[in-house]
Amino acid sequence: MKLIIRYAFLATLLVAITVLAIPPFAASFIVHWSERDIESRSVLAFNSALDEFTTLLDQNDSSGIVALFERMAQDERLLAVGFCDDRGALQFATKMTPKSFGCMQAILKNTPAFSEWSSGRQRLMVSSFPIVAHAGRGHVILLNDLSFAERRGSQVRIWTMLVLIGIAILAAALVAFFALLLGRRWLQLFRLAIDQIRLGRGGMVDVSETAPFGQEFRRLLRDLQFSNLPIEGPDIEWSPAMLRMVLAQKLPGTEVIVASNREPYIHNREGDKIALQTPASGLVAAIEPIMRACGGTWVAHGSGSGDRDVVDRFDRIRVPPSQPSYVLRRVWLTDDEQSGYYYGFANEGLWPLCHVAFVRPHFREQDWIQYKLVNARYAQIIASEAKRPDPIILVQDYHFALLPSMLRAKLPNATIITFWHIPWPNPEIFGICPWKEEIIAGLLGSSVVGFHTRFHCNNFLDTVDRFMEARCDREHSVITFRGAETFVRPYPVSIEWPPAAMQGQRPVAECRSLVRQRLGIAEHVRLGVGVERFDYTKGILDRLHAIDAFLSSKPQWKGHLVFLQVAAPTRSKLAIYSGLQQEAAELVREINARHGKGSYQPIVLLVRHQEPHEIFELFRAADFCIVSSLHDGMNLVAKEFVAARDDMQGVLLLSTFAGSSRELSEALIINPYDVRSMVDALEQALAMPEAEQRERMRLMREIVRLRNVYRWAGQMLLDAADLRNRNRIMQMAARQQLPSRIVAKRSLLG
Repeated sequence: MKLIIRYAFLATLLVAITVLAIPPFAASFIVHWSERDIESRSVLAFNSALDEFTTLLDQNDSSGIVALFERMAQDERLLAVGFCDDRGALQFATKMTPKSFGCMQAILKNTPAFSEWSSGRQRLMVSSFPIVAHAGRGHVILLNDLSFAERRGSQVRIWTMLVLIGIAILAAALVAFFALLLGRRWLQLFRLAIDQIRLGRGGMVDVSETAPFGQEFRRLLRDLQFSNLPIEGPDIEWSPAMLRMVLAQKLPGTEVIVASNREPYIHNREGDKIALQTPASGLVAAIEPIMRACGGTWVAHGSGSGDRDVVDRFDRIRVPPSQPSYVLRRVWLTDDEQSGYYYGFANEGLWPLCHVAFVRPHFREQDWIQYKLVNARYAQIIASEAKRPDPIILVQDYHFALLPSMLRAKLPNATIITFWHIPWPNPEIFGICPWKEEIIAGLLGSSVVGFHTRFHCNNFLDTVDRFMEARCDREHSVITFRGAETFVRPYPVSIEWPPAAMQGQRPVAECRSLVRQRLGIAEHVRLGVGVERFDYTKGILDRLHAIDAFLSSKPQWKGHLVFLQVAAPTRSKLAIYSGLQQEAAELVREINARHGKGSYQPIVLLVRHQEPHEIFELFRAADFCIVSSLHDGMNLVAKEFVAARDDMQGVLLLSTFAGSSRELSEALIINPYDVRSMVDALEQALAMPEAEQRERMRLMREIVRLRNVYRWAGQMLLDAADLRNRNRIMQMAARQQLPSRIVAKRSLLG
């Protein structure tokens, strides 16, 4: 209906312009034609009376001349007739001759002349005809009233307008009628095509090429058909090839840019050589396989001592070293920037604020200033790295809460997906942050904000609703802020499948033997493992206390159980992290002194970085794995342990406060704050039959296989593509006033 109204309005406007333009022209034409008619009639009247007038003038018959003039003036168009002698004196004139009229005002030429003359409000045409007689020379003057010409012009103007308005109304009605018929048919076809795509029967209905925007809508329908892939079902195997197909068909020619603090490859100087290190980071584990599959540019902080030595003059290097497939663009930060932005605001402020681990967050003005400066630096670099005006930018984690809105200002056509890898607290907790409004406004510059779980999405919606002047559509999880929409979506992050670290792994039995030999553990001893960074949110001390309590309550396991805790140092400049490492080392010494005997040490603590293939070897050698996070977004260690166990053995003890517990429900779910329940879970794990282990592990491996990192990325990219298609349709609808709600309600994000 809006389309019909718009075109009807345009047609009416065009007709209105015509109506306003044509009548004045027609009236002017009629007036001009009437004046020429008067001139012709004047010539005719003069010629018909010329002989008689000349005779009367030669006879000097004044009364006869006046009588002749009066007869001539009886013409309804002729007002008066007069004669001017060659001296310019009015000799004879009819009664209706204006008293103010004088011969000098007439055009007295040697040829017939016509001019206008006004007498008050009266407009007259003066026709002057030269005459030569025996009695002398002079001019016969005819005065014609022009008011009838103006009246005739006004009448023509009115009638022309009425006729044109009638034609316009009839034409608009016909146009609206045919537009309604054609528009309804076209929209019915388009609606049917979308419905059939939703039902998996795409391609059965075609939108005509001759329909408005037919070719573009055909292309959009193909995109929507592809986006209807059942990403939730078991039919789709998400893989690097599938990701590339998504980009090729849904986002052809699209540029992908990742922004993160941590880089996927670190080059460190070791003497005269440069060693390559892959950091122990869940973020890197999730994003790096995507970039290998999709290509693009990864912008990250260059933190290695040898990073500057390997980049080109544009601070870029192609990675991975073995098979380069994307560009790593390094950002250099000063010590002050690193201290304020990373260690200060991000990790002493936002990290404890979002992880409810009972560590007080610290917010300092100088840290906030550095945080803003680094976010602005990243925005400038990403904008300069973008080769297209509409890239897909994946902003990673809490280090860049301000970056989305900064990027939106520089790249308004970009699709910005921000993924928050850590939990989002409730509004009461987040309200502690002094700059909460600026952080939320920065995130709302995103096209999509993603979290690991629906629970964190709901917390974010509650926080926006509490602190911002924004409209929150909770049914569709859409926030409208400053006229722009931001979608809030759960994207449970995962690992690649099959994991690259599984390549070249020895059989499980051989891994068990090698690890036990390396650590000096007897073959009959049951081995548990925990792997993470030294972070207070991981619950390392809690699991150590649980091992202590287990051995105290179950002394028969002394000498038969060893727990290997692998922890990579992190953020050692912060007292709480270095203090945690010291406390853990002291606690391990106490537990080993209490329960150890001779060469037997119940807990082995390895404080160093482990490469992925080393970690997977430990997972394959272990009988159980403990993930005891006090609060975690997802925790990929749990999924890596499951992925490593292709022998279908091993038991996973998983914290209920880790996001992965929502997916891996076949694990033994534990509460790290409850030592007694952890002791019971340890006893259950050690006593679990192989058949039960096999069934639990089979179900968990199927979950990790199907919900792998490529599916995580695929969901975001499909939503990005759907957003682009939706925006294109909405823009066309805005231009043409089409009923775009038909499409909007059927979009993946709608």
